[in-house]
Amino acid sequence: METKNFEIVNNQSRIEWIGRKVTGAHDGTINIARGTFNVVDGKLTGGEFTIDTTSIKILDIEDAATNAQFAGHLASDDFFAIEKYPEATLVIKSVAPKTAEEYHIEGNLTIKGISHPVVFDAAANINGDTLAATGKIIIDRTKYEMKFRSGNFFQNLGDTLIYNDFDLNISVTAKAA
Repeated sequence: METKNFEIVNNQSRIEWIGRKVTGAHDGTINIARGTFNVVDGKLTGGEFTIDTTSIKILDIEDAATNAQFAGHLASDDFFAIEKYPEATLVIKSVAPKTAEEYHIEGNLTIKGISHPVVFDAAANINGDTLAATGKIIIDRTKYEMKFRSGNFFQNLGDTLIYNDFDLNISVTAKAA
């Protein structure tokens, strides 16, 4: 059995987020601080990575003042509380191959010091000393104490309602360590 560890190459990896509300959506990016994947006999078997919550950017709001205000709100206790929790983590607990390059992954996601299981599918291609992977995780923000304008906790929000689920579209490149 050949075991290899792959370290994420930060400048070749990214997370794109999408949050939706009644009147539309917002999107942006957030950086991966560091991470590793474990591969045995050419197959993904585990890993973990750390997300730098202080790096969150909003891409769809062009007005600088509005963008800064929204970024400040995402950084606040209503959402990511980045001053207290500058990092979030994803730890892969189990990996089940679906095809040669498709995997069903179960893990634990920790945001604001709160951990919950997550389940998602990902594609991973291992070519020599390079691993390229993509996946989409749908997260219920209310599980992580992000209740601001959630219909689960507040009544009569009308068109100010923010949907509970947000998407993380992850694309990473890692090199053999």
